[in-house]
Amino acid sequence: MSVSIETTEVPVAATKQNHDVFLGTQNRLPEFSLGGKVVCVSGAARGLGLTQAEALLEAGATVYALDRLEEPSPEFFQIQKRAVEQLGTALHYRRIDVRDTELLNTVIEAIANTEGRMDGLVAAAGIQQETPALEYSAKDANTMFEVNVTGVFMTAQAVAKQMIRFGNGGSIALIASMSGTVANRGLICPAYNASKAAVIQLGRNLAAEWGQYRIRVNTISPGYIVTAMVENLFVQFPERRDQWPKENMLGRLSSPNEYRGAAVFLLSDASSFMTGSDLRIDGGHSAW
Repeated sequence: MSVSIETTEVPVAATKQNHDVFLGTQNRLPEFSLGGKVVCVSGAARGLGLTQAEALLEAGATVYALDRLEEPSPEFFQIQKRAVEQLGTALHYRRIDVRDTELLNTVIEAIANTEGRMDGLVAAAGIQQETPALEYSAKDANTMFEVNVTGVFMTAQAVAKQMIRFGNGGSIALIASMSGTVANRGLICPAYNASKAAVIQLGRNLAAEWGQYRIRVNTISPGYIVTAMVENLFVQFPERRDQWPKENMLGRLSSPNEYRGAAVFLLSDASSFMTGSDLRIDGGHSAW
């Protein structure tokens, strides 16, 4: 016995139209949307911070980039233009050194007053210094901790104060490192690694204190990322270009774009029951 089945083809144009209508709306993964949210990103004049800022813009957030550079990178202005013309949101720049706590609080309070809310933070500002432990000066160590630990702490505190003032809760993501979990073979960075371990522990403690205000705090621990700074490092230490990829399970290094989703995930309702956690993205480097 044969059975005849009648099928109806949907025109490609109609399929694409439906895709355009529904993608990115309340009908598809609405928990990832940051529409109407105001987010600060420190260290966002360039590099990983700027890449994550663009992802947050694409998710619908209004983003304020905080950095100590007098002028952000040329790419910043391209993304700023795209935010307005293509994404229907805005990217702003505020020059600030995270060690200047008084100015930090003033600037973030002013942002909150202008926007009438404060919803998120990605604390990506940080510095690196490669010096053997026996040669490290107290001054250099203190500078490392001032930026990478105290600066991150005070930025989170300033943002949390505004979240509490408006009473809407919020989400904070602190950029740590796999170097906060393991000692990198062949990378002589005792103060940097210690500072990133401190960021992971800081995140847990802030989560414990601020959960009562519906503020979630998590950390992101990246592995080796190929940035302009790392490319310059490869010129100085060419053997690392070959060695580093061999130290993780994927056999390659990462790019800043591979951390976009993590920022959106942690700042959105997609991670609404996640706090006090470290999201390690290191190609399996620390899992051997």
